[in-house]
Amino acid sequence: MARKDFKIISNWVKPNSKVLDLGCGDGNLLQILSKERNITGYGVDISIDKIIKSLDNNINVVHTDINKKLDYFKDKSFDYVILAQSLQVVDNPVNLINEMLRIGNEVIISFPNMGYWKSRLYLFLKGKMPITSELPFSWHSTPNIHLCTIKDFKEMCDLNQFVIVDEVISSNNDEKGSIRLLSNLFGESAIFKIK
Repeated sequence: MARKDFKIISNWVKPNSKVLDLGCGDGNLLQILSKERNITGYGVDISIDKIIKSLDNNINVVHTDINKKLDYFKDKSFDYVILAQSLQVVDNPVNLINEMLRIGNEVIISFPNMGYWKSRLYLFLKGKMPITSELPFSWHSTPNIHLCTIKDFKEMCDLNQFVIVDEVISSNNDEKGSIRLLSNLFGESAIFKIK
């Protein structure tokens, strides 16, 4: 079963586009986009195990650290550059988004919302960093170094003049896929398209 953010991303990507998926993992998103949208593209990941899985899934993949080495991609060489559920693990989110905007015409980013009510309640009641389906690691073993809320992300976009073109805020209980009212409190994850 595909992740909810993959379904939304697939709806946003135009057919026959060129896509770069940063932190591509096993290449599942690129497989979906190739099948549903007839895209061509590349994945980028640092994990050898995930690169092998991507190759097993017939995905073109580049082994590199997205924090350090994206300068070999030419300006505007992709229609879309995607960062799905990996924003929280990058060293410098603003620098990476600037690089993504340099490389692609549009950028799609999804991330878990640290402001989600269950995370807030967990922290309040237990006094410990929350462990959720979107954030499944203990604080001492997590790859997540830049957790943020939806409000934090929007403020960062405003501050850096990143234009939000579209957004979907969702939770696992939300059948329609979008939460409008009090999204920072009720949204478990967020997907943004920016230029």
